[in-house]
Amino acid sequence: MMIPRPLLFILLILAALSLLPMACVLKNWHDPAKTSPRIQINPDMDQQPKFKAQTANPFFADGRAMRVWPAGTVPRGQLRGDDRYYRGLEPDSTFTAVFPVPVSEELLARGRERYDIFCATCHGLGGAGDGVTHRRAEHLAQGTWIPPTDLASQTVVERSHGHLYNSIANGIRNMPAYGHQIPPADRWAIVAYVRALQRARNANLDDVPDEHRRALR
Repeated sequence: MMIPRPLLFILLILAALSLLPMACVLKNWHDPAKTSPRIQINPDMDQQPKFKAQTANPFFADGRAMRVWPAGTVPRGQLRGDDRYYRGLEPDSTFTAVFPVPVSEELLARGRERYDIFCATCHGLGGAGDGVTHRRAEHLAQGTWIPPTDLASQTVVERSHGHLYNSIANGIRNMPAYGHQIPPADRWAIVAYVRALQRARNANLDDVPDEHRRALR
């Protein structure tokens, strides 16, 4: 059935007119020169009955909207009850001499990657304290730079695993804390890799497998 031409024109005009309200809303919404409040299609999303942070709230006795956490509150999944793993400490608060995670090739590879990112700039790729930051400071010769520790020195070798972990997490002397950048798992990976560097730099012929000794000679 054919629609009469006059009726078709009327329908087209009505369809065009139906778009005008939305066009007006969009114009009002995006008009940069507008000074009055914009049209709110869903005002409940903009005008919610709530108290924002750092505002007063007469409902509570202290008049604050933000509530103080109850004493001893621990975020879900953040109990961190294993002091050996999370703090490098034994129950008597001494640094642990036990690795709380299995040492594997994957752990050492991860430790090397993290070491190269966070530690090598000062301590050097081999741990000798000759990183690019140290060399730059020596070149400037400003007299305020304290050289990084040689990680293969006897002093560091004799430190317990927990001591090294704590140094990474909380810093030591002029070395800043990296606990906010390096999670516990990666701290232990770095400690494992530092032990590998120490073993490599302080190795002797007895540490080399028999099948590789001929190549060294």
